[in-house]
Amino acid sequence: MSATSHQQHRRRRTYALVATAAGLATAGALAAALPATASPAPSGKGGHGHGHTSRYQDVQLLSFNDLHGNLEPPSGSSGRVTELQADGTTKTIDAGGVEYLATHLRQAREGNKYSVTAAGGDMVGASPLISGLFHDEPTVEALNKLKLDVTSVGNHEFDEGSKELARLQNGGCHPTDGCYSDKKFKGADFPYLAANVLSEKSGKPILKPYWVWKKKDVKIGFIGVTLEGTPGVVSAEGVKGLKFKDEVETINKYAKELQRQGVKSIVALIHEGGFPASTSYNYDCDSGSAGSGVSGPIVDIAKNITPSVDALVTGHTHNAYACTIPDPSGKPRTVTSASSFGRLYTDTTLTYDRRTGDIARTSVKSANHVVTRDVAKAPDMTALISKWNTLAAPIGNRPIGYISADIVKDGTESPLGDLIADAQLAYGKELDPETDLALMNPGGIRAPLTYAAQGAEGDGVVTYAEGFTVQPFSNTVNLQDLTGAQLVQVLKEQVSGTNAASPKILQISAGLTYTLDLTKSGADRVVTDSIKLNGAPIAPAATYRVAMNNFLAGGGDGFTTLGQGTNPLVGTDDLTVLQKYLTANSTPTNPIAPPAAGRITVVQ
Repeated sequence: MSATSHQQHRRRRTYALVATAAGLATAGALAAALPATASPAPSGKGGHGHGHTSRYQDVQLLSFNDLHGNLEPPSGSSGRVTELQADGTTKTIDAGGVEYLATHLRQAREGNKYSVTAAGGDMVGASPLISGLFHDEPTVEALNKLKLDVTSVGNHEFDEGSKELARLQNGGCHPTDGCYSDKKFKGADFPYLAANVLSEKSGKPILKPYWVWKKKDVKIGFIGVTLEGTPGVVSAEGVKGLKFKDEVETINKYAKELQRQGVKSIVALIHEGGFPASTSYNYDCDSGSAGSGVSGPIVDIAKNITPSVDALVTGHTHNAYACTIPDPSGKPRTVTSASSFGRLYTDTTLTYDRRTGDIARTSVKSANHVVTRDVAKAPDMTALISKWNTLAAPIGNRPIGYISADIVKDGTESPLGDLIADAQLAYGKELDPETDLALMNPGGIRAPLTYAAQGAEGDGVVTYAEGFTVQPFSNTVNLQDLTGAQLVQVLKEQVSGTNAASPKILQISAGLTYTLDLTKSGADRVVTDSIKLNGAPIAPAATYRVAMNNFLAGGGDGFTTLGQGTNPLVGTDDLTVLQKYLTANSTPTNPIAPPAAGRITVVQ
């Protein structure tokens, strides 16, 4: 990251003018009950009535998170949301795609002169081919067209390192792949905020820590942070030379700085999240008491962030919620997350008090809304997708395999997880015939393989683009030696240590079996005596040759024991490995069937 990067967040349009494309909030979001002393301004009239400026001004905050370069509508379960019905049943709704997201956001802004759009990180990274093949330049272009005003960084913004993140911010051609057209990539029109990401050399944030939105006499500060644990979920190369500081400590520090500058209305953009008790996007997580229906890291964070911060836009967990979690003074404060992949957006009303310069917190209302596909597509987004698809087509449309049905990634052990682990085991045996097993991290599997054709390729055909969407990280498949005792410890680390509260169950290759007893707690949930390889118990002193991607080999996702492996051998990238396996094991007349996913016996 260059020394000047901290200052290179100039906007290529005037923020104060951008916000005039304001929006009509939903009925629920505009139902903010003003303080008893307030005289409400006519909706959409900029707070003016009877020839004078009202004390209170509603500001529309539109937000989303974890887009991950999903420009086209995501497939399978990644492109659906669950909606809770009045009678207690649920239904699923197809959702997502920037052609529809653009239309929804533009409709939401209509008639409201005070509107700002913010995001909670992971706009790029782990992206489908249409974006990932071009180092996510297409997504930045789309976000510019969406009139995104500001976003925090997420962990995936560091997948290709801080220099590449700086290029996405500031523009310029890719250092190795060059320019993709005759026009130089101009970078983001919006600032990426990275308040808690510091250069080890300078000790200062690598990007701007905060940004202030202004519209006439109304101003709101935004502070952006990613999760402190980013180094544990990103390859070591991606976070080289960086330090990640505590989220609460950082936000509180910059909230004070904003207040010293006279900015009293503050929103925190936090790439860390929670787990609501229901997967339905419209679940009321305040039905028992404020925030009682949500758990996870964001709860402790929210409870400790200074009360001077008025609302939290969060992400990372890909969940949907609009809750109120008590701040340190015990007062409820809005905390939101809009799922992932552009399937939802959040509409929040912040009532700005011109007399105090602060948000009237009792009036804050927020709700998530589905990015349905029953609205008109935004023509500019259709053109953008067409442009990049044309460039990607020669690579993306190439068949690499054939399947007989959907191969899903859902579940403790998933059929797709088994398939990928088997592919890595087969490749490992090519590198070294002594390879015994393969382990795959579930977070590295980004989408299902769907039987229905995505384009003109035909049903059951797996294209390179579809394989890229499943495994977009360009991780290498490596080999290393572990003792039997270490292998057992690795399996126990799935449900203990940093993974105790939210287990990360590795996907395993054929031949490895064990029992996962969820009635127990901690590491005991993995039943040691049940762990077998090809029917034989694991011998603690024996040496096992294990295939895995370089992320796991570096101890990622809390698997510290994997970072202690010996005799390493670095192989090719994981997508090539999957492609080789699909091509070698399937034909149009003999497609691959979904694996049975019976290697882990789950006791509940």
